[in-house]
Amino acid sequence: MRLARDGWTTVLPEVDAEVAELRERVVDEVLTTALVPAWDVTGGEVDIGAYLSGVPECMVDAVPQRISTRGRVVTFVVPAGYVDTTPHSAVHNRGVALAALCSSIIASGHSVEIWSSDCVYVSRDERYSAVARVVSAAEPLDMGRLMFVMAHPAMLRRLWFSVWDSSEEHIAERKYEANYGATPYTCYPEDLPAGVEEPYILPYLSPDEPQWETLDSALAWCREMFTDLGLLRD
Repeated sequence: MRLARDGWTTVLPEVDAEVAELRERVVDEVLTTALVPAWDVTGGEVDIGAYLSGVPECMVDAVPQRISTRGRVVTFVVPAGYVDTTPHSAVHNRGVALAALCSSIIASGHSVEIWSSDCVYVSRDERYSAVARVVSAAEPLDMGRLMFVMAHPAMLRRLWFSVWDSSEEHIAERKYEANYGATPYTCYPEDLPAGVEEPYILPYLSPDEPQWETLDSALAWCREMFTDLGLLRD
């Protein structure tokens, strides 16, 4: 509980070493579609002021245009679940890589909102899901807390298990009987509260995936994923 409250700070030098390099690759400008007014001799509505002034182009339409913006909110969902054969080093390497990338995005002027999820199957057709927002876009980034959420095994083994243990009795019993659930631990957009738009839902951690074996391989995989999402430059 102390680490969850105060943050896991012993691994911060590993993150700081990567942020400076990644910051140079963050996409500063993001193309979005917006409706802008366009005046002409024909259109959908009359601009009364232009009409009374005798301007021929007194008709106005709302025309979609691609414009460049900065400072958008990027929402990530990080599944906390993994099987008990997953090495702690894999949890650590994935977490450090993701935290470094999130920090570089924030340093370049964007905001990041991060959700942790624990979505599991307790039988073939019975699925339980829970999500918690751990970093809000409206608050300063607490890197130590982010590191605990993303890179410390106790996020699952202590916090999420305790959430299920303290839930309604029939749910707690069902989770306990199923050893807290089984794969797949995938989270879906509908698991999130209403109003969370276009989240990037990361894949859950699997012990047979080689990209988490070292910090370098984890960073390489995350760089490629963030580039594919349009968050980093090639």
